[in-house]
Amino acid sequence: MFENLSERLDRSFKLLKGEGKITEINVAETLKDVRKALLDADVNYKVAKSFTDTVKEKALGQNVLTSVKPSQLMVKIVHDELASLMGGTAVDVNLQGNPAIILMSGLQGSGKTTFTGKLASLLKTKKNKKPLLAACDVYRPAAIEQLRVVGEQVGVPVYMELENKNPVEIAMNAIREARAKGNDVVIVDTAGLAIDEQMMNEIAAIKSAIQPDETLFVVDAMTGQDAVNTAREFNERLNFDGVVLTKLDGDTRGGAALSIRTVVDKPIKFVGTGEKMDALDIFHPERMADRILGMGDIVSLVERAQEQYDEEEAKRLQKKIAKNQFDFNDFISQIQQIKKMGNLKELASMIPGVGKALKDVDIDDNAFKSIEAIIYSMTPDERSNPAILNGSRRQRIAKGSGTSIQEVNKLIKQFDETRKMMRMLTSAKSGKMKLPSMKPSFRR
Repeated sequence: MFENLSERLDRSFKLLKGEGKITEINVAETLKDVRKALLDADVNYKVAKSFTDTVKEKALGQNVLTSVKPSQLMVKIVHDELASLMGGTAVDVNLQGNPAIILMSGLQGSGKTTFTGKLASLLKTKKNKKPLLAACDVYRPAAIEQLRVVGEQVGVPVYMELENKNPVEIAMNAIREARAKGNDVVIVDTAGLAIDEQMMNEIAAIKSAIQPDETLFVVDAMTGQDAVNTAREFNERLNFDGVVLTKLDGDTRGGAALSIRTVVDKPIKFVGTGEKMDALDIFHPERMADRILGMGDIVSLVERAQEQYDEEEAKRLQKKIAKNQFDFNDFISQIQQIKKMGNLKELASMIPGVGKALKDVDIDDNAFKSIEAIIYSMTPDERSNPAILNGSRRQRIAKGSGTSIQEVNKLIKQFDETRKMMRMLTSAKSGKMKLPSMKPSFRR
């Protein structure tokens, strides 16, 4: 996501390197390239022109300090305007009702039903809510079954009526069910709409009947400007409250994310970043601007780490490290926590400066597979007491894990070095836990 745009913007800023000051000529040259980069990223033409005009006006009005280079100043201005273009600040979902009612809308194939499950999971795990999903797509074959499966995956109940073909009645009955069962959020999954009068009238009727606290429009980011045009038409009929961009992890140029806020004047509230049910992020415009400009997103990375952080487990590990008892059982547990944080290349790209370095590096999500295979080929005694791993045991582990004796030896050597380092850090009373620095093999 945004890789091509990031590269193009980086090249644009290089036009100002070596310049002593900002002038109308060098700003015009730079912004001409910036505008082309935005258009190539499928940003709306009017949005791209307005953006560069604003940046030009602000750049020419700045006095460049001797300690700040023109290219650095331009990056700062573009960063701030990108964040503003995408909404400025994050906007949360409205959950004021009792129960709070969230109405989903969007075209068929946009990922609406999957997002419904992801949102339910997020509300359940991060906001301590008790959501109920309402299956109101009575047209698409297997739509109700798909929602049932999604609900089962995230441990959230689904209200469905297999014989009733009236989505308004089903939605109203689901709300009554929620009140009776103590569910404090109802998420209404509607039919994947085509833009025709009948379907538009239907979802408008559902909205009028249930009076939702929040109406979200789900759109596939990979459809580019089509996504923006569709959002405009839906907004004219539904006056929705926010946008959800799905498939932002795919081969998308990012134009929808940069255009949609300006065109429909509604905030982007969530972005889908993968197929797993926890691959959903609240949209933070400033953090996205950071990532577009290659600055990383360390705040989001820390937040993901904190979600997997177990304070009691950390204290237990700290005691084991202090006594030099950290073993392979503890290490495999740390690997599992890292994997829960998400796609490895995406995580790496959140570290400032790393995204560009890893552009041509293929980081497989199964990068830890060989390490896990080696550890799981050890006996319980061997995992608990690495000191007993002699030559014959290592040969057996290599054979059992489908790896070489060299790989097994390398893992054990790295593990020993890491354990020593962790003990030194603990002895120095740093008070901070460090994840083991075992290096999965990346392919270039």
